Amino acid sequence: MDREQRLAETFVELADTLTDDFDVIDFLQVLAARCVELLGVAAAGIMLVGQGDSLMTVAASDERARLLELFEIQNDEGPCRDCYRLGTAVVNVDLHGARERWPQFTPQAIAGGFRSANAVPLRLRSQVVGSLNLFHTGTGGLGGAELRLAQALADAATIGILQQRTIRRSEVVAGQLQAALTSRIIIEQAKGVLAERLKINTDDAFEVLRGAARSRNRLLSDLARDVTSGSADAAELLRQARVKRGGPR
Repeated sequence: MDREQRLAETFVELADTLTDDFDVIDFLQVLAARCVELLGVAAAGIMLVGQGDSLMTVAASDERARLLELFEIQNDEGPCRDCYRLGTAVVNVDLHGARERWPQFTPQAIAGGFRSANAVPLRLRSQVVGSLNLFHTGTGGLGGAELRLAQALADAATIGILQQRTIRRSEVVAGQLQAALTSRIIIEQAKGVLAERLKINTDDAFEVLRGAARSRNRLLSDLARDVTSGSADAAELLRQARVKRGGPR
């Protein structure tokens, strides 16, 4: 599949939000994965604002990006945090030159193998609901066309989030986003359970959970609760995930 076709399909995916079974976590996970594919970045992560104006990570292209975003939140510094607070993009920051700007985040990012970072806001007009982090293993970052595409993807995602159930009032938005953030905690717990039971890493555990949820036509968070409560069989979830991907049973 060429890049133009993949790009078109991505925007179709991001526009498909007006359904009863809309799953905001899966929606943003798709966005993170597509950013890696389409922008040529090493990793991507997404943060949303919850109650009390606090940021929480809700999606990441891999475990490395997720842990780095958690570190960013815990230490209240980094590109995603600055992007959200200012409401503007943080563009092509060379991490080796950003130690003074982000004294705790920068060494952690470099230790994780990243060399430069971008962040674009999830914003509709004056309303900012989060930010999209894009990490690179080399210097140089994104060109103008890639930055415009990154912002377009973020804008499409923002519209999808705010459009879902025709949300109008900001307190309702915050409540729904907080529910999504709570769901993410359950999902992380389920990933750990599956990783331990199936003897796989957490990235693969998430793919098993996601594939099985789609196979069963269930929300990620609902299936994750079954995993953590012990009512879902790990081996059966693995089988269903493989069938959903078209792999061997």
